[in-house]
Amino acid sequence: MERQQVTVGQFHEEHGAALEMKLIAGETDLDRIIREPTVNRPGLALSGFTRYFAYKRMQVMGHAEVFYLRSLRPEERVARYAYLFAYKIPCFVFSRSLKPDKEFLAAAAESGVPIYQTPLVTMKFINKATLELEMMFAPRSSELGCMVDILGVGVIIKGESGIGKSEAVLALVERGYSLVADDVVKAMLVDGREVLCTSAELTRDHMEVRGIGIINVAQMFGVKAIRKEKSLDLIVSLKAWNEVADVDRLGMEQEFTKVLDVDIPHVTIPVRPGRDIARLIEVAAFQIKLRKSGYNAAEDLNTRLLAQMAEKVTVAPPSP
Repeated sequence: MERQQVTVGQFHEEHGAALEMKLIAGETDLDRIIREPTVNRPGLALSGFTRYFAYKRMQVMGHAEVFYLRSLRPEERVARYAYLFAYKIPCFVFSRSLKPDKEFLAAAAESGVPIYQTPLVTMKFINKATLELEMMFAPRSSELGCMVDILGVGVIIKGESGIGKSEAVLALVERGYSLVADDVVKAMLVDGREVLCTSAELTRDHMEVRGIGIINVAQMFGVKAIRKEKSLDLIVSLKAWNEVADVDRLGMEQEFTKVLDVDIPHVTIPVRPGRDIARLIEVAAFQIKLRKSGYNAAEDLNTRLLAQMAEKVTVAPPSP
């Protein structure tokens, strides 16, 4: 599992436009690291209480902070700034287009802290910035295989090279389903429980078909055949028939495999000539969809059998 390291410059580059952030000082210090995926208002720290100061976060200055500072004497403000900038703060953002005073800018320049300005109201900026930071800090990993969206079920198809993954994906796309990623799937953990998957930006819309080469799926099958991202619901492993020693013929026990510490349902499908692998993957996805709705065909059949056995025992004539 890989955890992201986010710098101030990276955050500004990716989300500065959406958050209407304008850099007003510290353009040479954008490599400062944001160590926590949330935003802090430093009101208590400005008043002198720094015991629980969350200095590792982006700091936002709103009306309350700015007008409090304006109420202080100039020499007192300078002392507060010196105390505040002794911490390794990533950056400051002034909301509502508020402007820092010259003493604040001087203290920031001496400490190498970037200063931004945004017209957004304070809470709106905090909410949007926190969401973006959580996405940037989300744990990530890569899974080898192809991913398809089958009626809302995100399925990663794994298997050795030449087992038939690409052929199965093509057959599924022809049936109206959508390709998410080919060969390498980028996975990200969202809210600690959902695995969100996408493809590498460079290879998006493309896939390799052995014997044909690289094809553009969007150009060939239309834009509906591509999905940019999808949550992961099922992993299907394709294995040669003679390599699968024991096949669960009933499906009573659900297998799982961990992706970013989340248990994902897992199915192994034996492959041999004549089997419609795409159809089997499709059925496996439908089965997962039914299980999520609370229905399990194997358990239903088992319940019926037990009920029938119990009925026969009840009506059986007593022995002489």
